[in-house]
Order: sequence, then structure tokens, then C-alpha cells
Amino acid sequence: MSSTLFRTKKVEQSILDTEEPEHALKKSLSALDLTVFGVGVIIGTGIFVLTGTVAKDNAGPATALAFVAAGVACALAALCYAEFASTVPVAGSAYTFSYASLGELPAWIIGWDLVLEFALGTAVVAVGWSGYIQSLMENAGWTMPAGLGSREGADTFGFDILAAALVLVLTAILVVGMKLSARITSLVVAIKVTVVLVVIVAGAFLIEGKNYDPFIPKEKPVEAGSSLDSPLIQLMFGWAPSNFGVMGIFTAASVVFFAFIGFDVVATAAEETKNPQRDMPRGIIGSLIICTTLYVLVSIVVTGMQHYSQLSVDAPLADAFKATGHPWFAGFISFGAAVGLTTVCMILLLGQTRVFFAMSRDGLLPRFFSRVHPRFKTPHRPTILLGVLIAVLAGFTPLTELAALVNIGTLFAFVVVAVGVIILRKSRPDLPRSFRTPWVPVIPILSVCASLWLMINLPAETWVRFAIWMAAGFLVYFLYGRSHSRLARREEGEELPTA
Repeated sequence: MSSTLFRTKKVEQSILDTEEPEHALKKSLSALDLTVFGVGVIIGTGIFVLTGTVAKDNAGPATALAFVAAGVACALAALCYAEFASTVPVAGSAYTFSYASLGELPAWIIGWDLVLEFALGTAVVAVGWSGYIQSLMENAGWTMPAGLGSREGADTFGFDILAAALVLVLTAILVVGMKLSARITSLVVAIKVTVVLVVIVAGAFLIEGKNYDPFIPKEKPVEAGSSLDSPLIQLMFGWAPSNFGVMGIFTAASVVFFAFIGFDVVATAAEETKNPQRDMPRGIIGSLIICTTLYVLVSIVVTGMQHYSQLSVDAPLADAFKATGHPWFAGFISFGAAVGLTTVCMILLLGQTRVFFAMSRDGLLPRFFSRVHPRFKTPHRPTILLGVLIAVLAGFTPLTELAALVNIGTLFAFVVVAVGVIILRKSRPDLPRSFRTPWVPVIPILSVCASLWLMINLPAETWVRFAIWMAAGFLVYFLYGRSHSRLARREEGEELPTA
């Protein structure tokens, strides 16, 4: 039985499956498109909020070093993702990589994990986007009707119609085609990056050197306004550690890691890339370098504009400009955050549908969902199904306690991919690799250690919920996936239906 659970799907077969006409995705993306996707999903709420949180409670002006530490942890994983994505250019990201290296059951586990991660991530971002839009509407004198606004903290029945509408619109865009999605993403990312650059350039003229003293605080100077009271931190973690000094930098890195979530989604688009062997590594690593640089510069500027002990928790960038007598920038930053969240939501939804599509093409989920649209060549069936479900989830559910699962799901995928690189190097040294992770197995092992360390810093409740979701996944696999696996049926010599 163990041999069937850990049977691997040959890379050649994975690539061959992508050539079936009714199950083949259209190749339309370039390295620039992939980089834009990466920047689009990484730069979100994190950069606009987390800077103030970790500066006040952990690192002070050394928040920039925390972003560097988190960026290094992600870079280790990115190098592993780049090798896999260029070697196995098939939709599904970590799920597909695991199937080729670790076996069917581990692949199912990581695929089931990614479905939850991307679904919750999309819903959480949609709810956050709705909050920004409602705030901007209230500034203009408009108010949402009772029961149709944000569900966060609501005690009565209601439906967040803005969050649901956003998911449904993005679902329609993804059904129409990847190139349209890429064009819309490029426009929105240009606006978002412009806002970040304005913050950096304008804020640089408002820096006061005294605010950097001390650069690495040894203790917290004030207790008021702790990030423990921040709704966003409660939304993402349910906790906020409070310690300073050198260890405070590393603790802060586990918090700001949330700001980097998403670069792995780029790998889910490998099958829709014109030249994945060349462009996937460029897109994954390039987007991570760009975003880390922007994060570091923003954190240096904002802690130089206002003393870290006085930074606000919920809107540090906007409030820092208010404190220095430039309130116009506050509205500009809020607008940029609201616009930017649309791409985060779209690309997370994209990642989930591609993982679901890959699992259904392998028979682990119903094959009905693996047939692509005859005109648009997109996986329209899983896109519509998941889009509607997530719209309902975002509309009715506050998600405050569930959002931390996004973090643990991502880190778990990082661990699996890093281990997979080592195994595939041993089991298939003959495979052509246009990009090779340097210093194997050192880099993958460091990636595993960094991811596990960040996972350990997550609250116990998150681990319990994660275990419950995984137990449900095992049940689905043994009741359906294992008996419908196309790989198993190939091995048994059965004739496979196309859909």
C-alpha cells in the first residue's frame, strides 16, 4: 500500500498531459508578465500596515533589517521554486512538484493545503479591499446601506456585497483569458508601485536623523498603542510578540513574512508561459528582489519621518505624512492600497484555480473540472466554481480567526518544495534543468529550517485548524482521489477517459 501512496508521476508524463487539446492551457505569458504578477501579489496590505506594527513592538528603525531577514527566507524558497518551475513547467506549483518528487499522497496533501491557502487568502484580501473602499466612500460622504458593508466585527446578519462583487468580477476576467488578466494586472501594479515610490521619494525629504536613535532599540519605550490591539494583526495572526534587541529583528521577520506571501503563486502559471524554462526563474526571483528593495526603502523612510514609538499601527505610512503636516498624502496612500489589493485578490484566485485544475487533470479531483474553455483556453469550470464559493465566503464570513492559515499553508508548501528539490536531484539527475538551485542540498536545507522556524512562531490555534483541514483532506483522498488517480489507472493498464 505504501508503494501506491508514494508513487511518483514522471516529469515527462506531466508535460505530456499538458498537450491534450481539451486539457491544455494557452501559452501567452512572458517573463515581464510573470514579474508583474509577482509584484502585484506581493505588494499589498503588508507594506502599508506592517511597518508600523513591527517598528513599535519589535525592531524600531531596524525594521528594514527584519524585511531583509524575511526576504532572505523567501529567497531560499524562491531558488527552489525556480528550479522546479523551469524543470516541470506544468500548472499546479508545489502540488505538481511534489507529485514528481515525493509521491501521490504528499502531492495531494500539498494540493489540498494550497486550495485552502489561496481560498482564504483571496477572501481575506477581498474583505480588506472592501474596508478600504468603504473608508474612501465615507470620506466622500457616501455610506453603504446597513447590512451590505464589511462583516468584520458585525453582530447582526449581513453580507459584504463589495467583497463578493470584487471576487465575481475578477472571476469573470480570469475566465476570459490570462493575457487580459496580465494587462489589467500591469495597469494596477503600475499605480501601486507609483504610490510606493511617491512615499519613498516624498518621505525622504521629511526624514529627521534623530528618529533613527537608537537604530536597534533594546527595550520598548512606551506601552500605549501596542500592535496587540491592531485589528489587522488580529486578522492575520491573533498575536503580536513584543520583544526588542537583536532577537526583536528576527521576531519581526516572522510577522512581516506575511507581506511576502504570494511570490510562489507565480509558479502556478508555468504552463501558460511561452518559455517557462527561461522566464519562470526570472519572474519568481525578479519580483522578490524588487519587492524586498521597496519594502526596505519604505521602512527606512517611514521610521525616519516619525519616531518609531509614535507610529500608528493601522495606517503608519498615511499617518506619518499627517504627523509631518502633509495630510494629502494620506488619502493618496489609501487609494493606492485599495487599488493594489485588487491584483493581490486576482492572482491568489488565479493560483487556486490552477492548482485545482492540475489536481482534477490527474484524477484526484473530478475530471469534469479539467476541461478548458474551447475559445479562451482557460480552466473556466473550476474558476467559476471557486469564484462563486469564495465570493460567498468573503461576503458572509469575517475570517478573523481563519486567516492565519494562509501563513502556515504557505510555509508548509515552502518546506515540501525544498525537500522535493533534493529528492529529484537524486532520483532524476538526468532531467534537463535550465535553472539549478545553487549549493544543493545546503540551500534547500536552509530553506526548510527558515520555514519551520517561522511556522513555530505561529499560534497553537492555527496548528489545530491546519490539522483539522489536513484530516479532512486525507478523508477525501482515500474515499475518492486514490481510486480515481489517473496515474494508478495507467499503471493498471486501464483505458483512460478524456473527461
